[in-house]
Amino acid sequence: MKILFILRHAKSSWSDADLADFDRPLNDRGMRAAPFMGELMKREGFEPPIILSSPALRAKRTAAAVKNSAGLSAEIRLEHQIYEASPHSLRQIVSALDDKHDSAMLVGHNPGIEGLIRYLTGRLEPMPTAALAVIQLEIDEWASIDDGCGELRKIYRPKEEMRSAD
Repeated sequence: MKILFILRHAKSSWSDADLADFDRPLNDRGMRAAPFMGELMKREGFEPPIILSSPALRAKRTAAAVKNSAGLSAEIRLEHQIYEASPHSLRQIVSALDDKHDSAMLVGHNPGIEGLIRYLTGRLEPMPTAALAVIQLEIDEWASIDDGCGELRKIYRPKEEMRSAD
């Protein structure tokens, strides 16, 4: 069994119209939500040893903020194919993981991550910014990841989680 954590990047800024999509930073809400989700991961005992992240600025900063606030020792590996990836491409990236890892986290973008969740679990779930999906995969090797091999354990959506934390 493997566990895949799928995290959508936190809310990004659209304030500079001259910036390329790839270079958009986190906005204030995103800079609050990303560390909050890391604290949630710490509280839940989620400790993926590796984080695969899109190299887009908003995804990199989300991955770093989550890692730091969760106190993870995980390696963050930037994977250029995650940016604008299809669910099939994301599946290929995850399937190449080293089997020594029982869990991993993927930090990416919609619509690809929603499509990957649907591919793995058969469930169509909205993934707002900074949302975290926890999927239990009924596989022993990452290379075996396939259609319907996962069960969605839970989705943590920051707006809901922050409200219940107050």
